[in-house]
Amino acid sequence: MSLKIVDNKAQQATHKRNPGFPLDLDWVGRVRMNRSALERRAGSIGARRTVKKDYQLAWLLKAITLIDLTTLNSDDTPGRVERLCAKARNPLRADIKQKLGVENLRILPGAVCVYHTFVKTAVAALEGTGIPVAAVSTAFPHGLAPVETKIAEIEASVKDGAEEIDIVIERGMVLRGDWQALYDQVKAFRKACGDAHIKTILGTGELATQTNIAKASLVCMLAGADFIKTSTGKEKVNANLVTSLTMLRMIRWFAEETGIEIGYKPAGGIATAGDALKYMALVKEELDNAWLQPHLFRFGASSLLTDIERQLEHGLTGHYAADYRQPMV
Repeated sequence: MSLKIVDNKAQQATHKRNPGFPLDLDWVGRVRMNRSALERRAGSIGARRTVKKDYQLAWLLKAITLIDLTTLNSDDTPGRVERLCAKARNPLRADIKQKLGVENLRILPGAVCVYHTFVKTAVAALEGTGIPVAAVSTAFPHGLAPVETKIAEIEASVKDGAEEIDIVIERGMVLRGDWQALYDQVKAFRKACGDAHIKTILGTGELATQTNIAKASLVCMLAGADFIKTSTGKEKVNANLVTSLTMLRMIRWFAEETGIEIGYKPAGGIATAGDALKYMALVKEELDNAWLQPHLFRFGASSLLTDIERQLEHGLTGHYAADYRQPMV
């Protein structure tokens, strides 16, 4: 894969956004996933697909542009968010960029993701960079507040400057098979987002089966989701390649039926450069190179950037730097 760094906002401006479609319960009813087959396919990714030397460095530079740099801790403070935004402004040390010859490329993360409370702080800290702020709204991570409260939180985040909203679905709706309720709620959230893009967090580790995950993915896409996302990062089981394969195949099916390209965001537990390369290879094989752009693919991660920076330095020097040389916050 050639290295192609592009402007995320410019891509979003020209990309045809999901307008939403009527809920098709016949389509939902036809969805089935074979877990054994998914596991065999996912297990082949790390074994078959590897990139080496300069190609690996190019893929890792691309991976930086696909990260939603995230802090979602109960002890977050404005100072921590400001430090995270400073890292987003300069994700790579100047000496690494110089040695790689990429000083003039726009290598910036896809977004900075924070709680609603810190949206204004992040927007101010990122002013002039073009890096959007993503807010986790709708009673993250459980999603069990009254719907009016969740809609008000979305509207407040958008008012404060968030350009992307990561909403949380109510997992019980999926487990009960109440697809109409899920559709109606996501559609209402999409309306509240206005021009802000909506990512629907499924909480896949709590949905019991791959078929449930696939059906929930479809219903959220029909309701107007711009992205479907695996996890909050707070579940016992977060992103993995099997679940990713399920969701990517639903995105492909949806694109074939509607002509609309939906984004994908794995989140939770993606901490190493090797992890990132596996997910990127899966997306490339199951969808297309076109999906390896920040308007269609993101990693939800907090520590991934640190390891990518270490791997890039290793590729240049043959030595691994200590973590503290790539501080995050």
